[in-house]
Amino acid sequence: MNLAVERGKQAARSRRPAPLCRLRLLISALLALALCSGCASLPPGSHYPKSSSTTLPEPQTTRFGRVFAQQSNRNGGHSGFRILNVGVDGFLMRLEMINAAERTLDLEYYIFRGDESGRLITDALVRAADRGVRVRVLVDDAETVVGDEQLLSLSGHAAIEIRVFNPWKYRGHNTLLRNVEFLMRRSTLDYRMHNKMLVADGALGLAGGRNVGDQYFQIDPDSQYADDDVVAAGPIIADLSSAFDQFWNSGLAIPAEALTHRDQKDLPASSARLFAAARVRKVAAAGLDYSDRLQAGEPLAGLLSGATPLSWSVARFVSDAPDKKTAVAHSRVGHLMYEPVAERANRAQTELLVVSPYFVPTKDALRLLQSRSEHGARVRVLTNSLATNPNVAAHAGYMHYRLPLLRSGVQLNEVRSLLGSPRGSGESKRITRFGNYALHAKLYVFDRRSLFIGSMNLDARSKRLNTEMGFIIDSDELAQQEATRFEAMTRLENSYSLSLRPVSGKQTAHLNWHTLEDGKPVDYGHEPACSRWKRAQAKVLSWLPLDPEL
Repeated sequence: MNLAVERGKQAARSRRPAPLCRLRLLISALLALALCSGCASLPPGSHYPKSSSTTLPEPQTTRFGRVFAQQSNRNGGHSGFRILNVGVDGFLMRLEMINAAERTLDLEYYIFRGDESGRLITDALVRAADRGVRVRVLVDDAETVVGDEQLLSLSGHAAIEIRVFNPWKYRGHNTLLRNVEFLMRRSTLDYRMHNKMLVADGALGLAGGRNVGDQYFQIDPDSQYADDDVVAAGPIIADLSSAFDQFWNSGLAIPAEALTHRDQKDLPASSARLFAAARVRKVAAAGLDYSDRLQAGEPLAGLLSGATPLSWSVARFVSDAPDKKTAVAHSRVGHLMYEPVAERANRAQTELLVVSPYFVPTKDALRLLQSRSEHGARVRVLTNSLATNPNVAAHAGYMHYRLPLLRSGVQLNEVRSLLGSPRGSGESKRITRFGNYALHAKLYVFDRRSLFIGSMNLDARSKRLNTEMGFIIDSDELAQQEATRFEAMTRLENSYSLSLRPVSGKQTAHLNWHTLEDGKPVDYGHEPACSRWKRAQAKVLSWLPLDPEL
C-alpha cells in the first residue's frame, strides 16, 4: 500500500512543471499576450459603438451661466480667474462645483484615484447624475492602480459616460504584465493624455496641474504633491469645452463598457449610496475644517456672490490636440501648445520664473533659458530635489543641465521635503511636520506681468509624448501673486540654492547646495537629504539616454 502511494506521489510530481518549466510557461504567456497586443494598431475597444456628444449649447440657462455672464459683462467681456494654491481648496472646489451643477459635468484627468478623496468626488458625481445632470468623464490609463477601476463602474448609470484614453489591453494591475505590453506596444502606449480639467454647466471651469487623489489635495501624511488649480469663468470656458469635446470624440477615447466585465457595469439607476461609506479620516488628520467649509459652500460661494472676486483679464487657453503625436511627426506646430508658451517666455525682458517638478529641458528650451539670462533677464527655476522627486529617472535627466544653466547665470532652487515654513506651500501646518513635500505645479511668470499655468512640465515628454493644456493670462495681479509664492518657496528654509564651487587647481567646478537648517546656514557637496542608494540610482540612470522619455 505504502509503495503504491509513493509511486502515485512520484507520478504526480512528474506531472508538475519544474520551476524552470513554470518560468518558461509564464514567459510564453507574456509573449503571447504581448504579441496579441502588438498586432493591433488601434486601442482595444476601438470598434465598440459610441456616440458623439458636445458641450452644453446654452450655458446662460443655468445659475453658473447667468452669474458669470453678468460678472464678465461688468468687466469688459473679459474672462475671470482665481488661483487655488491650497490643496484642500482644490478638493472642496471640485466637490462644490459638482454639487451645484444643474445640467452638465465634463471631467478630464490623467489620474483619478479610487482613494478617500477620489471616492468622495465619485460619490458626488453619482448624486449629480441621480438628479439628472449629464456626466462625462475621460481618464488616461497610464498610471492606474488597484482601486482606480471604481470609476469605471459608474458607466452603468444612465446619465454617466466614462471613457478611457489610449487604454492597455491588459486590465489588471500586475506590473510585469503591464510592462511587457508596454514594451510591445511602446509606440502607441507611450502617447498619453496629461490634461486636467473640470467644466460645470459649460460656464465654470477648473484646470491646472492637479489630478484627483489624496496626494494632490495634500491630505495624505505619507505623500503630498503641491500644485495649483485655476478657477475660470467667462468667454474662455467655450475654449475649454471645445478642447474637451475634441478629446471626448477622438478615436483614442474608448468607452468603459468596452473594457470592463459585465458584473462591473451593473450600477443601479439610483446609486447615491454606492460610495457613501467613504470617510474623511485623512482630511481630518491633516487638520482641515473640511465639513464646516463644505457646508458653508466655500470657496465656491464667495465666487458666486462676488465676495471673493475673480481677476478679470485678457487670456488665452492653449491645448494640444488629441492628434498631437501625428502633429509632431509632421511638424504641424499650430496644433501644439508648447510654441505659444515658449514664444511668450522668449519675450521676457526683466525676469522669467519657472516652476516645473520634472525639469529636463529640450535643446531649444535650454537655449531659451540661457538666451534670456544672457540678454539681461533674471531667470530663476524651482524644481524638485532628488529627495522630493518621485521620479528618480526624471531627476537623473535633469542632472545633465545644472552645470550649463548655472554657468549661463540661471538660478536654480530645489525644494526640500521638510519645509521650514508652510507659507506658500499649499499644505497645512499639521501635514508639514511629516516632511513628505514634493512639487507638482507647472508655472511660468513673465516679467511679473503675465503667466502660464497648466499641466505642462518643461521636459521632452510634455513637449512630444503627452497632450497638455493651460492658460496664458495677462494679469499683473495673478503674476505678482505667483511671484510672491515663488519667493516664499525659494527661501533657504524651504529649498536648496545651487551654485558652482571651484575646485582648487582644476578648471572644473562642483555643485554646492546651500540651505538653512534650524536657522543656521548649511552647505552640501552632494544631493542632500537622501540615501547613498538613491544617489547611486540617479547617477546610474544619468548615464542612460533617457531624456526623450522624460
